[in-house]
Amino acid sequence: MRINVDWRVSATLVGVVLKWLSVPLAFPLLVAVYYREALAPFLVAMAISVLAGEALVRVGHEARLGPREAFLMVAVTWFVVPLIGAVPFVLAGVGSVAHPINALFESMSGITTTGATVLVDFEIHARSIMMWRQVSQWLGGLGILVLATAILSQIGVGGAQLMESETQTRDVNKLDPRIARTARLLGGLYIGMTLLLVAILYSLSLAGLAPNMGLYNAIAHPLTTVSTAGFSPEPDSIMAFSPAVQWVITLFMIIGATNFVLIYFALQGDWRRLVDSEEFRFYIALLALLAAITAVLLAFESDYAGGVERTVRHAVFNTVSMLTTTGYANVDFDRWEAGAKHVMFVCMFIGGMAGSTTCSIKTLRWLVVLKGFRRDLFTSIHPEAIRPVRLSDEVIDEETVRDIYAFALVNLLLFSAATILVVVDGARVGLPLNEFEAMGAAAATFLNIGPAFGIAGPFGTYEAFPATTKLAMILLMWIGRIEVIPVLVLLTKAFWTS
Repeated sequence: MRINVDWRVSATLVGVVLKWLSVPLAFPLLVAVYYREALAPFLVAMAISVLAGEALVRVGHEARLGPREAFLMVAVTWFVVPLIGAVPFVLAGVGSVAHPINALFESMSGITTTGATVLVDFEIHARSIMMWRQVSQWLGGLGILVLATAILSQIGVGGAQLMESETQTRDVNKLDPRIARTARLLGGLYIGMTLLLVAILYSLSLAGLAPNMGLYNAIAHPLTTVSTAGFSPEPDSIMAFSPAVQWVITLFMIIGATNFVLIYFALQGDWRRLVDSEEFRFYIALLALLAAITAVLLAFESDYAGGVERTVRHAVFNTVSMLTTTGYANVDFDRWEAGAKHVMFVCMFIGGMAGSTTCSIKTLRWLVVLKGFRRDLFTSIHPEAIRPVRLSDEVIDEETVRDIYAFALVNLLLFSAATILVVVDGARVGLPLNEFEAMGAAAATFLNIGPAFGIAGPFGTYEAFPATTKLAMILLMWIGRIEVIPVLVLLTKAFWTS
């Protein structure tokens, strides 16, 4: 049987990524030097990264990256990087993340910007290890940003080709036709937004408006806010900080889940592109509607005492956090009554805009699904009518609409299968989980949200889940982050041989 995939091209690119992984590993190494903590966890990880990367580069060769090679490179990269990212946790040898399965869970959660954690005692871990958690999510957010705009949009993953065909992002390649330079442009914007938030948070700390912030937290939290990721060195997440900090982080979560190409053009003075984006208007409208519903539900809860500002802040912050798949929390929403909790559950399946750092199904696809459904209702009444689906006044071809329908369906089917697995495996070891908690845990890992309900709630942990469930969740996070299709394609015989 002849393999018709030039895997050596993919190997070369994976090797290059691994060699560059030593650069972000240097940051927690510097933190370890500053706080006089162990250096070995990061030095060993850097050495493994460079050596493994060089080996892959030597095995592979440079050539044009075709669609098959792109699928393979995407899938392998997003699995190999977390393997190396787990090394510092294991070598540090402290707490629950010292176990190899837990270390891989934490690392995969970081690189995929999920935010689910198996940490039990935050205080026992070195500051450098906690900073590596933050850096891993920032790195994952940057990686998926470049991946979404430069690769997934080219190979048409679940309708991702709309990244180019939709009016507001048709010029994505006009940023620069070369992937490397496009990556630098978007990466520069990503770094700039991160530094801006660092400056704002530290300024609030110096002004006395952000107690408990300090320079360490002012650096750590922007890394996982702009990346819409959700790890925090604080066991109480964003509840540990003042309302001023919570409102600022809310704004940057919204920005992080906005199409970065639109942000780029807006900063160049082309605000019309942002305003005219139908997906952006849909995204903001959804945020406002769901936050308003949550606020009303909280206002009528019998045991929820807060006042107007606190109620609105809790509703807005957690709605934004869950819809943008960030996963921060400023209150234990697992204690809310059923109505408000179910709004949080619905938010898990939405996600931010295409071309952002966010996860889940994304607003662009939901907008097409809704428009397609409305079109189908119309043609049911008027079968002779020809009514194409339009997005920002441009016609979407029917193949793309079908791709998006299929993508949404596959996601819902895999979520259902994951829920059954969590329930059955939990029952096998006597873990008390009700159906809603199992659905929340499955959705939170597969859709890369992070917190769920019950033991996996916003201030909970996934450590109590059996090892088999955690291994399954590791796969779910991996599959969900690269948007399902690259993994499923690799499982087909036609991909390798036809």
